[in-house]
Amino acid sequence: MCIVKDNTTVEVHSNEVVETRPFPPFLPKNATVMMMGTFPPEASKRAMEFHYPNFQNDMWRVFGLVFFDDKEYFRKGEEKAMDPDKIKSFLDQIGIASCPTVYKAIREHGNASDAFLTVVETVNLKDVLDQIPNCKHIGTTGGKATEILLGMLPEKVKLPKTGETIPFIYEGRELSLTRLPSTSRAYPLSLVKKADAYKEFFKACGLQTK
Repeated sequence: MCIVKDNTTVEVHSNEVVETRPFPPFLPKNATVMMMGTFPPEASKRAMEFHYPNFQNDMWRVFGLVFFDDKEYFRKGEEKAMDPDKIKSFLDQIGIASCPTVYKAIREHGNASDAFLTVVETVNLKDVLDQIPNCKHIGTTGGKATEILLGMLPEKVKLPKTGETIPFIYEGRELSLTRLPSTSRAYPLSLVKKADAYKEFFKACGLQTK
């Protein structure tokens, strides 16, 4: 049985609730880089309907520091929220896509923790990559996302360390995967050091940073 709760489609199987990704991948046609996390947080933790929507998640502060030297660049005025339109406009201009690795999942503890996320269905990677033919680099935002992505590949690939980049072939296409630190506040690394790691990644991908 499917129901709609807080604008999110969920399936109920016995006592388990299977959630479907609440918003689509963001795939600019000119994208050369794609960010891949795991799964968006529950509706109560979303301050906007776009990727990395929890105001406590530092993804868009990291982007602000990396590209504008301003962690508040993407903030929506004085609100405790980021500005999705400003983020989308920037990503479209610079050519960065964003797509969770998970399409359907069960939150074992009802929260956004990767440690208690049961993957029901992964994203259709081929379909996503077909829509961004110029994409050559994928950055996974944490260990769980990296593991899930590697599980989609036809050949077994060793899990890279945080900060490590590895080449791989998918559907005859040469790509690179960089495992980046999670931007969750739960990840024990300062905002500045996270931003440094992301800056190195984007520079290696040929994007202009501050």
